[in-house]
Parts: sequence; C-alpha cells; structure tokens
Amino acid sequence: MTSTLTASLGLFSLILIYICYHAANDVRLTVSPQGCRMSWMSPSYLLQHEFNTSWTPLAHRYSLWLYREVGWDPNQVMGVPVLFIPGNAGSSHQVRSIASSASRQYFSSPFVISGDFTGRGIQSLDFFAVEFNEDLSAFHGPTLESQIEYSAAAIRYILSHYPPNTQIIVMGHSMGGIVGTALLPSDDISALITMSTPHTLPPARFDARVDEVYRRNAESLANDPTPVVSICGGATDMMIPSESCILPDPGDGNPGSAIYRRTVFTSALEGAWTGVGHREMVWCHQVRWRVARAALELGGAKSDVEMGVILDTWLSRDGRLFPSAARIDIPEATTYEALPEGMNLVLKKPAGSRTYLLPIPRTLETNATFVLFVSRGSVPPIAPQHSTNLQALPYFCVGRMTSPTIQQSSESVSCVPLEPSTLKLLPSPIPGKPFPVPDEGSDESDGVVLFEATVPRTPGDAEDAWIGVHVNADSEDGWVFGGFDETRTVQSNIGIFDVLAGGTKFLLQPTERSLVRRHITFPKLLSNVLFVYTLTPKSDRPTSSCTHSPALFPPLLVHKSHPAETHYYRLEHETSVALHTHASAPFIPPSRFSPSYSSELWIYSAGTGCEDVNEFTLNIDWWTTIGRIATRYPTTLISWGVGVVALLMFQAWRESGKGSMPSVQDSLTAFICRLLPKLLAASFVVALLPLSPNYYLGTQGEASLGFLAPVLLVTATGLVCASWWLISLLVWPLRLLTRFLPPKSRRYDDLSMPRSTIISLILISFLVFLVVPWQIAFMGCWLIHLHTCASSAHRKPYPGSVPSLQSTPVESLPLRERFDGREDDSQDTEPNEMEPNEEPEIQDVCRARSLVTITNALGATQVYYENTHLLLLMTWLLPLSMPVLAVWVRTLMTAGYTAPFNGDHNVFKVAPFLVLVEFTSRRKSALLSHQNAGSYLHWGYLIVACVSFFLGSREAYRVFDVASMYIGCALVVTISPVRFTRRIAT
Repeated sequence: MTSTLTASLGLFSLILIYICYHAANDVRLTVSPQGCRMSWMSPSYLLQHEFNTSWTPLAHRYSLWLYREVGWDPNQVMGVPVLFIPGNAGSSHQVRSIASSASRQYFSSPFVISGDFTGRGIQSLDFFAVEFNEDLSAFHGPTLESQIEYSAAAIRYILSHYPPNTQIIVMGHSMGGIVGTALLPSDDISALITMSTPHTLPPARFDARVDEVYRRNAESLANDPTPVVSICGGATDMMIPSESCILPDPGDGNPGSAIYRRTVFTSALEGAWTGVGHREMVWCHQVRWRVARAALELGGAKSDVEMGVILDTWLSRDGRLFPSAARIDIPEATTYEALPEGMNLVLKKPAGSRTYLLPIPRTLETNATFVLFVSRGSVPPIAPQHSTNLQALPYFCVGRMTSPTIQQSSESVSCVPLEPSTLKLLPSPIPGKPFPVPDEGSDESDGVVLFEATVPRTPGDAEDAWIGVHVNADSEDGWVFGGFDETRTVQSNIGIFDVLAGGTKFLLQPTERSLVRRHITFPKLLSNVLFVYTLTPKSDRPTSSCTHSPALFPPLLVHKSHPAETHYYRLEHETSVALHTHASAPFIPPSRFSPSYSSELWIYSAGTGCEDVNEFTLNIDWWTTIGRIATRYPTTLISWGVGVVALLMFQAWRESGKGSMPSVQDSLTAFICRLLPKLLAASFVVALLPLSPNYYLGTQGEASLGFLAPVLLVTATGLVCASWWLISLLVWPLRLLTRFLPPKSRRYDDLSMPRSTIISLILISFLVFLVVPWQIAFMGCWLIHLHTCASSAHRKPYPGSVPSLQSTPVESLPLRERFDGREDDSQDTEPNEMEPNEEPEIQDVCRARSLVTITNALGATQVYYENTHLLLLMTWLLPLSMPVLAVWVRTLMTAGYTAPFNGDHNVFKVAPFLVLVEFTSRRKSALLSHQNAGSYLHWGYLIVACVSFFLGSREAYRVFDVASMYIGCALVVTISPVRFTRRIAT
C-alpha cells in the first residue's frame, strides 16, 4: 500500500511534467507564430592579433574579430565602430547577419554609397565581435565578469584605431546585452542595443554573483544617460521569459527622468509584426535590417536626444512618439472635391493630385476622431520601407464652398495641417494565408499607414469646416480610406473568474453603418503572462455583394497590453486568436506601465462593412496556459523538492527521538498521508498573501493564481518520490557489486578521525581552493555517500526481515556469571568439560548473543535509514550545483586546461559534506541521531524548508547555502569537544 501510494504520486508528477513539456513546446507555434525571412551574406572574419595579453590577461581565453562583407567592405577600418557581444553559448559569427545588412544598405553596389546616405555625413560601420568560445555565462557570475572585463578592454583597443573622442555603438544578444549594460557608464559608448536580453531577471538563478551583476546593471539603467533600447522576441522566445526583457522604467524611481530607455517587442516592430525566437533574433531579416539601419543613422547623431529620435524612428516608435505633421502647402492649382456629409473617402488605385474635403457634421461629438488609412503609400513621414509614390496629407480646412468641385483660386478655403494623435504602420495580412506567413513574414513594401486625429472644434464664425485629404499619386497603386469615428469605448466588466468559470460572451452594439475603429476595454480582466485567453469572434456572414466587393481592409484586431508590446490578429468568423501579454509576471517588480488588471483591444476595418464583428467569446486556453506556467517555474520545482526532502528529514529525525528512524519509504508515506494535506491548504493561503515578487511564487497574492502553489507542491512531492525510486535503482546494482568486493575495514563508534583521513581532507581542500570548483568536490561527496548506502544495504546480520526493538521479547538474562569469585566470559567455557547442570547457563549465553545480534542489526538498519535520508537530500542539492560544474567542463573544453576558473573555490561551502560522508562511511551508529546531535537540532530542517519554499524560486542559490550551513552546524554540535568529553566520561 505504501509503495503504491508513492509510486502513484511519482507517476502522476512525471506524466504532468511530460504534459508541461509538450505544452511549452507548442506555445511558440500557437500563441505567437514566427514569420521570419532568412538572411544571406558573404562573410569574412579578421582576427585582431594585436589585441593580446598586453591589453588584457584574458587574451589567451577569448578573441576579437573584425567582420568584413566580401566584395563590399575594405579590410581596413574606415567608419563608425560597432562591438557585437554574443550571449550564453553564443558565437562571434552571429554578427554576420546584422553586419552584412549594414554594408548592403550603406552601399547600393560594391563601394558605391547609396543615395539614402550620400551627402549626409553618415559613415559605414565597422563591426567587431568578441568570441567567448560559447561560454555558459548565464549560469556563472565569474564567467560573466570575465566577459565584462574582456569587452571593456576590447573597446579600448578598438577605439585606439580611431580619432580621439570617437564613440562606439554596442550591440548585445542574450546575455551579451547584460555584458554590454555592465560596461555602463562609459564615455566611450554612444548607444546600446540589446536583443533578447533578460534585463530584470536572470534566466538561471543558481549563482549569487549573477544577481550582483544584475544589481549593478539596475543602477546603471536608472542613472546613466546612454540611450538603451531592448528588442524582445515575445512568446516565441523559449530561452528566456520575455517579461524579463522589458527595461525597467527610469520614471518608476525617478519621476520626470529624461533618460532614454525603450523596449519594443518584435510583434510591435513596424515591418516585422511577428514573434521571434531567441537564436533567430540575430538573423531574422525583418529585425536585422532595422537594427542595422538604426546603427547606421546613429553614426551621424550628435547628441543623446538625436540618438533617441533615431532609435524611435527605426526601432521603437509603434505610435509612441508622434512626429510633427509635415507642413506641405497645397498646390495652388489643386482641385478641391467636397464629399457629401456622412460619406467616407474611398479611393482605389488613385492617380494624379487632388484634395478631398470631408464635411465635419455640426452634430459630431466633441471627442470624434478622424481616421485615415493609406495602403502602400505614405502619410509623411510614415511609410513602408519600399512604398509607392502614393501620398496622403490630412488638413483641417474652413471656408465656404458653393459647388462640390471647384478650383482653389475661385473660392476662399483655408487649410492647416492636422496634428495626429496616432501615426503608425499597421500590418495588412494577405487573405487566405496565415499571419504571419511562416518562413517569410512581411515584406518591406507591406503595411497600411494609420493616421488618427481628434477632430478640431469648428470656429464659431466659420460657415463650413472640413477635413481635407490631399492625395498625390504618380501611378495607380494602393488605396486610401478616410472617415469619422464617433463611437465610444465599449467597456466590459468581464473578470478573470468569469472566464475561469467556463468562458463568457459579450456583444458589440450593432451600428447602422460600417465602423472604422472600435475600442474595447476589460478593466477587471487579469493581464498576466501566465494566462492565455482564447478570443473567438463572430461576424456577419458574407453576402453575395460582399463576395464580389471585398473589404479594402478586413477587420484587424490590435491588442496592446504594454507600451512596448502590441499584437496584431486578423479577425475571421469563428477563428480563435490567442491573447497574451508580458505586462505583469512572476518575480518581476510592478511598474506604472504594467498594471496587473486591464486589457485593451482595438478593431480597425475599412471598406464595404462586410464581416463586421458583432460578438466575442472569451475563454482560457488551458493548453498554452500550462505551457506558459511550465516555463516559469522549473527552478521552483527544484527548490520546493529540497523543501519537501527537508520536511521528510524533520519528521524522520523527530521519530528517531522516539526510538527508531523510519525508512525513506515510510517517511514519504507518512508525509503524503499526514503532512501533505495540511501543507496544501497552507500553501494556498500563503499564495494569497501580498508578498514581494521576490518571495514564494512571485504572484504577489493574486487570488486567481493561488492554485499554483498546491499544484507545484504536489508535483514536487511526486518528483521526490520518483527520485527515491531512481536512487533505489542506482543502489541495487551497486549493492550486488559490493558483495563481490572485500569487506570494508571495521567500523567504529568513536568520533576520532584517522590521520590518513585528515590528510586526504586537507589535500581535497587545497585542490578546491586552488584548482577545481567546489561543485566537483560535492559531486564526489554524493558518489561516496551513494557507495556508502549501497555497501551497507546488503548487510543483514539477522536472518529474514529485521525486527524492531518493540517487537522483540526482552527478559532479564545473566550475561555474565561469577565462578570462584571471578568474572568469566562465555568464550572461556570449555565444551568438553561441560557438566549436565551447566546447560541452562549456556542457553542463557546464547540468548544474550542473539539479543546482541538483533541489536546490531537494528543499529545497522538505523544507520542505513539515516544515510539514505541524507543521500536523498544531497541528490536534490545536485541540480543547484551542477550548472556551474557544466560551465567548468565547458571552459576546459574550449579554453584549455590551464584557463583560470575563478570564483568557485570556497571550500567552506562543501566542507560540511566532506566531513559528513567521511564519518558516515566508517561509523556503525547513526551520526546525527538525537543521542549525538541533540534533541533540538533537527529543527534546522525546518529552516532549510522555509528558505526553499519562500526564497528558492527567485534565489535558488540560497537553498544550497542554508543546507550546507545546517549540516555544518549539526556536525559541529556532534563532534564538539564538550560532547566528545561527555561521551568519554560515560
């Protein structure tokens, strides 16, 4: 029964992990599909031999390369320097996509400068890239520090080849962005562009020194004036949680700050409109050409303000900053054409030059908006990169007209440019194809310019007022649509619990005519990265007239949850879309731009009014929600697993004080049956407390996420059960193997330590202090203790099952008899001299020996149970130390066996386990029992459990530190001189 219970729970956890794995893999395909065009280049790399140890001692470990586009770039440096820093396990060759695009944009043909840059004083770019030999910098603080040191030296070396006061542009991918940020503040850096960089949360939280780098970076981001822009891939990026890619807003801690910090998701990046994977970020054409163009333009900037405008223009505008309307006078010979009141402006393939006047109704509401769409053309200065000559200029006009079509010279009409409230580029999904198109995405000529402006109030003395749209087109291409929107915002009171209860519907008010824009708000709907909503639209089915005259611009849904994050969806009848956000998330400090509640939708359409959406159904997409949760809490499962083991050991040591130590299997069963139900209730209650995002699950008391705590606790408990079965599976062949090995030397109960052991510990300590990381020593401790458990498991002095002291009858037996006033041992009795009346005494001695044998068997069993509990704890501590071990092995493979590996030689972290496995391997009685360690020391396991549950999710490295400290304290108490003296006295 007990084994069935633990096996069932372990199997449940493994199945759940399997489901989560597949759900997480499907997120990038269903939530935010990727549409990226492959980039091509002709690369060459020039090693900078002169950047040697005279510049930095790390020159033997890393290298610096200069990228040159074959046939386009000269070998010598001649432009603006750029340093590319790769990320975790990244390569310097990742620079090639962006560098190639920069060269081919600057030169229209080899060595011929493009007309876009001629006469503007803009130079080409010299791309340098550091090679870190694919080091795993995300797991190891000292490796990150080494990369920072090398990059700083590389900047000094690069700038030594340029005139004084030259500044360098820094680009960083993934953890390379963290390295680049750590270089600030610096007068040598003009701007920093990061791609898929986790700025606010380390992706691997196993090293305190990584957190220290993050703390320093946070100070630089808050105070340094260097412009910084962060490009994020969104849900498609499965390597980092994209919410950590959002730069902290300097206004949160310093209101009114003018420091330039921008974040843009690729789904909001004009011309891209797609999620981008972590590795794909550097070669996705829709992203790389804009990054390259921004870097080219930065080379000609003279101030931080000018750099900010350039970065907004090419990377992070998304309607955030609105350029001033271009003051272009209407030609004198233009023709004005007045439309009837209430008619929208619809121009298909316009040609020539003409100004269209849309009358402003006197009954128009004061908050009415004029909306203008221009396809494949421009509303200066916004246009697709490869647009046609179609141009539309909006104006506010007043005057008097007597005929619908007149010349400007014949009537008095005065027009001024209309200031926009929104001016951006929208995607125009291709009918019949998925959006974005897989492996292709959007083209540079795609896009519809959206212009929105609040309709000005008509002057009281004006007879007529219009919105004028001056259209100029050289060829018949594209279309123009304009109209008034006076619809009010639709507010829905749907909340998260309404959706959790099984979904909900809401209707849009029907209208007499087609609307160009609808705005819907959900102020009570949770906006969190862990939840993915399924929105299913229902629209009027197309009629025959709609089929013959399709809409110019079919309904497009715009979901904006954060100033940096916008998602676009094509709305089709009963075709679901996945609404998701990165505005608020676990372990991310709240920001003024990241409300936990509230979601906004806009629907844009233009044309005949076909397929207007009139109803929505909102549900939870549980499959992708599971996938999103699974990618945020793997560290939590490890830390909580340690917490469960610590609670098991607390229970076991408390039971040992009553006379016997339970087996691990019995401890698991008792924990599941007795303690786990109480912990499930307690975990749910704690999840409702408004704790800091750094504690517990990082959900800050969100009620709808309270269920996560019990689910994670059950899963962690099941994984502990599964790990015990795995340990048993490892012990079984080792136990069989030890039967064929010579028996170990005699075990002792004293607390002394042989001289050879002391020498061995000293040598190991010196190795850890000078050569190998302490994680290697801990791995060795685990292997030694595994062998100790295996070698002691097969020794059963008592035949059959081992009884307990409570089940063994005990009676007063004469262990020693006196003959002739002396004490005699049973071994001194000669069998051939035995008299008949001596038989009872011999039987008593046999009973005594049997009792001693039983007692020894019980003692060996207690030692085995204690050792297996400790082995289970050490097993769950392994994942907290193994990442750094992987970094060390990787460093040896790439940089050579003589490469320095600093920062992990603290022998005190592993010393308690070195002493522990030494004592447990040669003692025949329990080491940390109540008799040795005291009756209250087992309460330390509760401290380990509390740290694991409350701090382990965000700062997993603290779990190992606290566990090591507790083992050390227990050993000190056990072998302290006072207790040693007391044992000798007794």
